[in-house]
Amino acid sequence: MKFWSRKWKSSTNPGKQRKYVYNAPMHVRRKLLAANLSEELRKKYSKRSFPVRKGDEVEIMRGEFKKKKGKINRISVKKTKIYIDGITRKKVDGSDISVSIQPSNLRIISLDLGDEERLNAFNKNVKKVEKNGKKTPKKAVSSKLLESEKKGDKVRNKTKARSS
Repeated sequence: MKFWSRKWKSSTNPGKQRKYVYNAPMHVRRKLLAANLSEELRKKYSKRSFPVRKGDEVEIMRGEFKKKKGKINRISVKKTKIYIDGITRKKVDGSDISVSIQPSNLRIISLDLGDEERLNAFNKNVKKVEKNGKKTPKKAVSSKLLESEKKGDKVRNKTKARSS
């Protein structure tokens, strides 16, 4: 049996989806540690979610600690769990222990942009404003792609006309 394959991701079978996550290598698990961005950050960076990092400020959206906010103090890539300052539980002996939280249950409120690579990752797909006021992505779409899409629309319209 194969240990891990990227092809498992494209499957619609829930068992294969779980297999993809549970057996994923560390470099893939890091990408699975992504949380949604707040509405202000979504508008600013034109992204819906982004991988979390130590130092990011997050809000918990689900579970026992819902609506609580704090800074990320530790991330376990192996377990795909996140630990937040101030989110603790008392053990039977009376000592406090950090509670692990899944990144899907978090919302990023503010980002730690101290690293240039992370800042570049955000600015990679930021939309720029042209002179006429329309927003377009930085990466220009090739004219061949546009022509093929137009041809595809004509073919679709002809089939619709025939079926009516």
